Amino acid sequence: MNSASKIYDPLYRWFEANKRVLPWRETSDPYKIWVSEIILQQTRVQQGLEYYMRFVERFPDVATMARATEDEVLRLWQGLGYYTRARNMYKGAQMIAERWGGVFPTTFDDIRAIPGVGEYTAGAIASFAYDLPYPALDGNVYRVLARLNDCDVVFDTTAGKKHFHSLAQRMLDEVHPRLFNSAIMELGALQCVPREPDCTACPLRHYCLAYAHHMVEVLPVRKPRPVVQDRELNYAIYLCPQTNEQGQKVVYTLLRQRTEKDIWHHLWEFPQQETSAPSAQRELTFTHLLSHRRLHATFRVYPVTSLPAIPDTIAVAWTALDDYALSRLTLRALQALQ
Repeated sequence: MNSASKIYDPLYRWFEANKRVLPWRETSDPYKIWVSEIILQQTRVQQGLEYYMRFVERFPDVATMARATEDEVLRLWQGLGYYTRARNMYKGAQMIAERWGGVFPTTFDDIRAIPGVGEYTAGAIASFAYDLPYPALDGNVYRVLARLNDCDVVFDTTAGKKHFHSLAQRMLDEVHPRLFNSAIMELGALQCVPREPDCTACPLRHYCLAYAHHMVEVLPVRKPRPVVQDRELNYAIYLCPQTNEQGQKVVYTLLRQRTEKDIWHHLWEFPQQETSAPSAQRELTFTHLLSHRRLHATFRVYPVTSLPAIPDTIAVAWTALDDYALSRLTLRALQALQ
């Protein structure tokens, strides 16, 4: 029997009494579990739940997503950040449609081949959808494993991830992998929290080496965070009223798509400000934080009688802006204007 089996009963009893009701836990549909795993990779459950419901309503299966455009997928993802996840999800849907006829793959290796699905995400999908004996690792699980084993290996490096994956595989309940992975994730999310956990109420405190050694607050160990870079961004919002064929006044503006390999790849935003622009009617400033960047953005509003000819921009009716996948920063500017 697995030497970690002594933790299973208290862990499962705690899970049954404390687990949250989450839609991806109530299904074994691998497509929906895949969508949830991609959304939750770098997103808190509370925020991710809203996006998950939006995605499965608009794209109830792989085939529906595969038939959509990348812009449609990005629009639904709008505001969630780390847009590479959305682009990979779209590529993954197309791959599943083309390679497996729209049927979600059933083996670990095939799941692992989907764009954006690494070893750990593949393990989560395989265990939650098919109850296969693979560990599921997220930040909560790293924390629980580090504390249970009093492990000071830096977890967010390539070597550290391999170490913790091996540790998780040894501790896995191979008879009930889905239950084990769900329970240990939930323990990390609700009980074994990053700061000031209530260890006296933890069902695994008698098996926790960090608790015994008074090391709970210092684990897990992560690598030093990179230095945050400051960037200045200046945007021009042109407002050009025109009369359409029906005699209605329509305000047009300019948008550009970010095609460079940089932040917000493929998303739309207002053009960079021109030095020859007229005096601005209004000016908005924001500080916008990304993972390793601090953006200082200025948006200047220019009422004009005709839109300037700026390369790589398109004219868009103001009322049609919702049809474009906009960067989170651009959305903040629009909300402030409205």
